[in-house]
Amino acid sequence: MIFDTHVHYDDEAYDEDREDFLMNLAGKGVGTVVNVGASINTAKEAEALSRKYDFIYAAVGVHPSETAGLTEEDMEWLKKASAYDKVVAIGEIGLDYHYDEPSKELQKKWFIRQLEIARETGLPVCIHSRDAAQDTLDIMKEEHAEEIGGVIHCYSYSWEMAKIYLEMGFYLGVGGIVTFKNSKKLKEIVQKAPMERLVLETDAPYLSPEPYRGQRNSSDKLIYVAEQIAELKHMTGEEVIQRTEENARRMYRIEG
Repeated sequence: MIFDTHVHYDDEAYDEDREDFLMNLAGKGVGTVVNVGASINTAKEAEALSRKYDFIYAAVGVHPSETAGLTEEDMEWLKKASAYDKVVAIGEIGLDYHYDEPSKELQKKWFIRQLEIARETGLPVCIHSRDAAQDTLDIMKEEHAEEIGGVIHCYSYSWEMAKIYLEMGFYLGVGGIVTFKNSKKLKEIVQKAPMERLVLETDAPYLSPEPYRGQRNSSDKLIYVAEQIAELKHMTGEEVIQRTEENARRMYRIEG
């Protein structure tokens, strides 16, 4: 069964049909998903979804673009939420320099703080990094993130940097982008990376694979991602789905 390691099913894109949509996923080959928080509010929504649906787990954390206004009280909530057994990661956290705000220094502060929470709670992390390759890696090295573990979500940097993350024990999240015609760099990384360090993700409702590019994404569309990986790794799509499910369970420490 498909294990989608990164969704946002709390997003307003699902407001009109969320119940029916989620209940139909199992019939489309989806066994497990992790709904990932991007703010304190969406982290709470992720936790709520994990309590309502057996197949949904949650990650709680604050996306770098949402760090303005964060408080230490928010961090206490994250720690408290992490005690729930279906909260399996701290995320998504990291750095995003695509826009000027929040400031780089503020983003770094809360990235480091949330890495500390992951260490304190014993949970892996889901790392978001956009236009901030070196600073992200520097902080993860300084904070010894190799002792924490987790996934580099929607990996988009070089193979040289991917090797460093793999050596640190991190997994690489691969989604719809690998099916795009202009994704030569990511295809090469998938070819070179060990299969045991790849996991499937949608980032739903975003980043739908071909032939659904531009439409609302969903976990069942990962079949197209699996088939692309299979082609690159000389495997079958079924083998990719099985192996990535095993990887995801190991990464998130969820028993099969």
